[in-house]
Amino acid sequence: MMIKHFTVDQSYKELTEHRTLLLPIACYETAINQNINGHIPLHWHDEIQFVLIIRGEAVFQINEEKIIVQEGEGLFINSGCLHMAEEINHSGCVYICLNVSPHFVLAQDLYATYVAPYIQATNLTYVHLDTKEEWGKNILEAIIKINHLMQKKSPYYEIDITVQLTLMWQNLIINGFQLKYEQSEMIRNKRMKQMLNWIHQHYTEKVMLKDIAQAGQLSRSECCRYFKRYLKKTPSNYLTDYRIQKSKALLQQPDSNVTDVAFQVGFNSTSYFIEKFKKSMNMTPLTFKKNKND
Repeated sequence: MMIKHFTVDQSYKELTEHRTLLLPIACYETAINQNINGHIPLHWHDEIQFVLIIRGEAVFQINEEKIIVQEGEGLFINSGCLHMAEEINHSGCVYICLNVSPHFVLAQDLYATYVAPYIQATNLTYVHLDTKEEWGKNILEAIIKINHLMQKKSPYYEIDITVQLTLMWQNLIINGFQLKYEQSEMIRNKRMKQMLNWIHQHYTEKVMLKDIAQAGQLSRSECCRYFKRYLKKTPSNYLTDYRIQKSKALLQQPDSNVTDVAFQVGFNSTSYFIEKFKKSMNMTPLTFKKNKND
């Protein structure tokens, strides 16, 4: 199954249902450039995620860190971490994405000892997976096996999947991570999500820096430092980008027009909306609308 678009709620938590009828997991292929935004936008979810690049290459951002992942390599992305992805050099990047509820990784009696400490650790936001290490190779091969199992759905495939998940988790944790639990890092992550949540709830209104900062219980200068650290942009630039992102879905509606869309997403000037949209998308909103509706 190929996923081209997913939705998020106002806190940017992904709303895609990550489960089959029987299992709290989802496994699908994602073509980055086929997403409505041309990239995988910033989001997070409670599930842990395993990624395997099967074509091209991409740069992933997890919280404030960026990492390039090439064909044949992968990532483990921990629960609750903000992340996004962009392909590199128009490589047509496609990856297998495996999302799993942490409570399904191992039997419940083992969860407190072998899962919860890793999910809660503040120094384990992601792990780069490649074939140079045997444990990494084992995880990447298991992702492929699970993807095939999900597609074929042979008898008892659910049991086979649980076997592969156990193998993956064992290979991940036997690396001997020195887990850390920094309260300050937990607070920073929470405040960043609070500020993003506020923007996503109020982007159609007049937004002031002091309001964003207040949502995260920060000063305006500290708010700007948070955005620079996590997103490499100012709160104002993030707001503009988010408004443009929201405008794309509206522009695809047959009866929409550029002026109405501009005001619906919070711009108080059509010309300013067109200017920012063109800078972001290398085309005007009208051209985008015509291309998508042809």
